[in-house]
Formats: sequence, structure tokens, C-alpha cells
Amino acid sequence: MSLQARINSHFLSSIKVKHDALPVLTAPLTAAIELMTKTLQSKNKIMACGNGGSAADAQHFSAELLNRFERERKPLGALALTTDSSTLTSIGNDYSFDEIFSKQILGLGQPGDTLLAISTSGNSENVIAAINAAHKLHVNVVALTGKSGGKMAQRLSSDDVHICVPSEQTARIQEVHLLCLHCLCDGIDSIILGDE
Repeated sequence: MSLQARINSHFLSSIKVKHDALPVLTAPLTAAIELMTKTLQSKNKIMACGNGGSAADAQHFSAELLNRFERERKPLGALALTTDSSTLTSIGNDYSFDEIFSKQILGLGQPGDTLLAISTSGNSENVIAAINAAHKLHVNVVALTGKSGGKMAQRLSSDDVHICVPSEQTARIQEVHLLCLHCLCDGIDSIILGDE
């Protein structure tokens, strides 16, 4: 296969997954936007976590809220739990890598906060531990997954929101995750600032 054909294949595959995801994800995205906006309007915060590319997504989302998305507004309370290398390595060294997010939630989380838990497979043990810690503190959970939702899907309560991308391919799931994050940011801004 030529390089041009490979590139075309990636674009067409990405378009198809996004097209197929639209009817599946509209309702959970709407619910997540409403939950996150309520969190922020109540002066609570959104904490985000994930590993690898999902860690980058957690940081991207936090930056869009703390700084701005597409319109000017005041900073919104968001925190990526993936950025403090001293905290992450001390917890990983003294306890377990599985606890790097949950211990932060137990120390920083408050009832009424929201956790954005990101995992393409839904099987990241440290993200699952974060969900368990969030439930202990009455922190809301929005799970952003793919495939079947993995073990995370089994840990979610009826009050949680599950945004599960209908794809088995990690790259395609990550691409839709980014689109979902932008939908969340835009939706939050539309409620807080009003429609343009």
C-alpha cells in the first residue's frame, strides 16, 4: 500500500468512526456538559486523569477550562492529576502506580466536584482506583472510554456519565475523545456565556 493510500485510509476510517459515534454519544455528552456546568457554577472543580495519550487529553481539557476555549471568559476550576511529577513518583514509589490518581482525589476532592476519568480501553487500574476514590467522596464521575468500556463500565454508578466511543482501535478512540473534549468545552461555555 502506498503512503498516500495509507493516509487516505486513516482519514476515511476516522470519518467513519466519528459518523458512527454521533448517535451513540450525543446523549451522554449532553449529560456530561450539564453535570460539569453544574459543578463549575457551584464553585466546585473538575479533576481529570488518564495515562499516556489520555494524560495529554486530561491536561488539554484542564487547560481549555482554566484558560479559555474559543471565547473569552473567567477561568473555570479544573485540575489535571497527571502533571505533578513529584507527587506521581512519590505515590508510585511509596505505594503503587495504581494509586497515583486516587490518593490525589482523596486529598483534593470535595463533594460536588467532578472527575473526568479517561481510558481508551476502560481497563486502566489507576483510573479505576480514581473512580472508586471519587465515589467515596461523593465526587461525580464522567468516564471517557472506548471499546466496551472495560472494567470502568462495571464500576460506574447510575449517577455517573459514561461516554464510550464505539470503536476497537485505540487511535480512532483517541481522535473521538479529543472531539468529545471540545464538545464538552463548547457546551460548558454555551451554558455559562450563552449561545453566540
